[in-house]
Parts: sequence; C-alpha cells; structure tokens
Amino acid sequence: MKPRPTTAAATITAALTLALTACSSSDTDTDTSASGPGSGVTVSHIHGLALDPADQRLYIATHEGIYTPDAQRKPTLVGDSKDDFMGFTVAGAKTFYASGHPTTGGNKGLIKSTDAGTTWTSLSLSGESDFHALDHAHGTVYGYDSTSGLLRTSKDGRTWKDGAKLQALDIAVSPENPDLLLATTSEGIARSTDGGKTFASGKQPVMAFLSWPAKDALYGIDTDGALHRSTDGGTTWKRAGTVPGGQPQALTAVGADHVLAATQTGVYESKDGGKTFTKRLDVRASAGH
Repeated sequence: MKPRPTTAAATITAALTLALTACSSSDTDTDTSASGPGSGVTVSHIHGLALDPADQRLYIATHEGIYTPDAQRKPTLVGDSKDDFMGFTVAGAKTFYASGHPTTGGNKGLIKSTDAGTTWTSLSLSGESDFHALDHAHGTVYGYDSTSGLLRTSKDGRTWKDGAKLQALDIAVSPENPDLLLATTSEGIARSTDGGKTFASGKQPVMAFLSWPAKDALYGIDTDGALHRSTDGGTTWKRAGTVPGGQPQALTAVGADHVLAATQTGVYESKDGGKTFTKRLDVRASAGH
C-alpha cells in the first residue's frame, strides 16, 4: 500500500488537480472579463504572460483576447480578437505563438503572430488541438496538447513529432539542453531527458507553473503563490518570495532575476528574483474557469 500523503501535500495535490480540471473546461465558460466603471475591461482569468523583446511591452493572454496595460494599469485589447488564448509564448521580437479556442467554439491549433499579437495566422492542427502550454526554445516549439494529452514538438510549427502522454498543467524547457524538459503534474515535477519522448514520474515539490530563462534560474510557483527558485535544474529548490494575490494563473521569467506572475488580484513584476513585486495590471478576482 502506498503511504498516505501528509495533509499539506494532499491539499496541494488536490489544488493542482482542480486547476488541471478547470483549465480543461469547455470554451462555453465565458466569464473571463467584465466591464468596469469608467475603466473599460477588467481582466479576470489569465493564461500567459510575456515581454516583447523589441520594446519590453507586457502582453497578457486571457480567456477573451490578448491585452497590454496602459499607463493606469488598465488592460487594452491588442488587435480585434477576443478568442480564448490558452497556450502563449514569445519566440522573438513581435513574434508570438499561441493556441486556444475561437469565440465560435472548437480548437485553434497552433497560430502565429509577427506583429505583436495584432493579427494571427493559422499554422497547423486547426480544429484538432488545443495547446494549454507552449514554450519556444532552441528553434523549436514545444507544446502540451490538452486534447490528446501529448507532449508535441515542431521545428516549423506545421509538422509535429508526438512525444509522451501525460496529464500536465505547464512545461518548461532547459535553456541549455533542448532534450531536457520539465512538466508540472499533480504528483510533482516530471522530467524528460529525451526531448519529451518519455517522462519520469512526477516528484515533489508540486508546482503549478514553471519558467526557465537561464541555466541557474529555474522558477516555480506553487498553488498558494509562493515563488521558488532552483539553480540546479530542479534537483533542489529554495523559496524566493511570495507573489501577492493568492492562487497563481501564470508565470514567466524573462531573466535570471526578472519575473512576471499573474494571480487572482493582479499581474506582478519582480526585478530582484522574487524578493519584491510591483503590480503591473489590476485583475478582478474570479472563482470561475
């Protein structure tokens, strides 16, 4: 018989399982943003964060479009699309990859923008796949396809290689080794050393999201919003700080000490490795989706 997990471990595992279930909801759940008095739209559920290396502008992928904050920390819609952007990653200056659901329903497959999210082109798997997690590294798109449960990779965004099947919430790719991948699961962090063809069983600690911008800077955020850092590729972890706002919605580290995180109350930025955070965008707390 397997040993019973501690209460704390069981609570974290249950929370991550709920998060996995919530992010697998159908696109009919549309309670993601609402009009705020005198301020236009207020964002309530976020799937991804990125800084465009061209101008360091913050982009926020949500259940109803991609937004960027104005001078008053209020979200401004980028382009015309109010589709549900699930997976979201930056590949270069003004170059984004994304996935998710059109407002009309179905799956977007992999789409690409070369004008910082203003317009999008469908590359592959339209109507078939919904990538809930995307990463771009080493000239390769790495995606976790929630429709099939497969880790998939592509050099050109059009033809894909299928890897392991697993239940994951997020993925991260080593900046040094294209074959080293990590995935967050309800059991802990699962590791692949063969480019995602196979994954070992998840090991503690349990994290909701990961981001790996530099060899000695792998970040993870747990379901309570505590930010952790590993300098040895996930073998050991040290708590770096706490992101304000409770349960996390997204995490992106854009440098060894530069971290962006979204929680239930805002999008926060740290430039000192998680010791302190500044709010970049107001978020309306939401229990849905």
